[in-house]
Amino acid sequence: MKLHVIVPLCVLFTLTFTQQTPSRDKCVCELSHSEKAFPHDRLSTVEDDASKCNGNITPQKTVELENLLLGLEKRLPQLQQDVSVLEREDDGQLSSVLSLLVVENELLEIKQLITRLNITMLGHQRLTTNTTKELDDLRAEMQELETYDTMQVVKRQQENQNLKRDLDLCRTGLHPSTQPTLPPHGNCPHSHFRNISGPRVYTAGEYPGSYKYGAWGRDPKPEAGKESWYWMVVLTSSNKFSNYVRLYSSLSSLIVGVSTPGNVEIDSSNPTTNTIQGPNVVLYGDALYYNCYNQDAVCRFNLSSKAVTTLQLPKGTRFNSKGNFCHLDKCYVFTDLDLATDESGVWVIYTTTQDFGNMVLSKVEEPLALGQTWRTSVYKQGVTNTFMVCGVLYATRYVNKVTEEIFYSFDTTTGVEKFNLGIFINKMSPNIYALNYSPVDQMLHAYCDSYMVSYKVLFS
Repeated sequence: MKLHVIVPLCVLFTLTFTQQTPSRDKCVCELSHSEKAFPHDRLSTVEDDASKCNGNITPQKTVELENLLLGLEKRLPQLQQDVSVLEREDDGQLSSVLSLLVVENELLEIKQLITRLNITMLGHQRLTTNTTKELDDLRAEMQELETYDTMQVVKRQQENQNLKRDLDLCRTGLHPSTQPTLPPHGNCPHSHFRNISGPRVYTAGEYPGSYKYGAWGRDPKPEAGKESWYWMVVLTSSNKFSNYVRLYSSLSSLIVGVSTPGNVEIDSSNPTTNTIQGPNVVLYGDALYYNCYNQDAVCRFNLSSKAVTTLQLPKGTRFNSKGNFCHLDKCYVFTDLDLATDESGVWVIYTTTQDFGNMVLSKVEEPLALGQTWRTSVYKQGVTNTFMVCGVLYATRYVNKVTEEIFYSFDTTTGVEKFNLGIFINKMSPNIYALNYSPVDQMLHAYCDSYMVSYKVLFS
């Protein structure tokens, strides 16, 4: 909701000349001002109140409530499932005790979620009541100020604006806006990627405002029993390095900040050999893929065995913040390597000196090896992020603080590049430091200035 206050200042003077009784040596005229003086102080107060109202009503407040409701919606079926397991395994032995502990933990987390939901709803109700009164007061004050407009300038401006709006609607009807040009696709079970939704999840999670850089998402190939798990990596050292991945048993656990599995540590030191450098990480097949510390290589950390294996990238690969994602105002440090997942597995996006800074895309194969490689004609430092969907590489660029554009695609099946997609992301924070696609639920997970946001990928 935006409230704009525009009041033209128009002061009219009505001059009344009254000739006094003439004298032989002078002539006297009286000047009288028949209009009331415009109350500039009242206008300034209205503008301040409108600005405060705009600051109180933000899209984040609506998304916050939706997130809590979504977390509760997903948590209740999980509780029902755990209770069913308890009923089946109630043999009076250790297994039933463990199942009971799981149910107790679920109930505790649901209670915390309901408490946060109640607090948020009460806050929104107070905000709605206060805002309604403020708007009524502002409307009454503006109507009073309009009485000073004796020439009806404001009224004519409003009529002109209505006329211009009707003319624009007429033009739009005659010349409808063209749909974004979509790239050809290979074999994709979801058909064609055509757009993304508005934010579906928006949360500060467990560490509100603490870690600016990081990443989060789901494992597209989870182990049995971990299908509902989420992961998060935050760069805890200088916004550049990390040495662990944090796991959550469900989306609602992540939203309320309850990490039941906890941290899986790569090394006790941070940074050190084979720990995480940069925010562009992914989890696939119970293994974390990331840029190895101080190396032009991909590290693969197995969460079960705790073993780390490395994949050396081609000679000339830029690393240590020499081939970052950038926009006009800044570059995102240590984003030389971007790891991505889609329906087929893991990919790595990077650049080399011999490619003159253009993006290079390679498939990461198992056992750990570099598979087929594609070279693009898009300059990596003109891109802010990349992700993969159905074997197609997508790249984004910064538009402004509230909008990011998915402008580019490269189809690995056909080799066709497109530079004019025109798909826009409604950002909840100015910078997107990591962008991961989850083929499990077709969600795009973004990590933005310490906030976690997700969007639904829409297919035709």
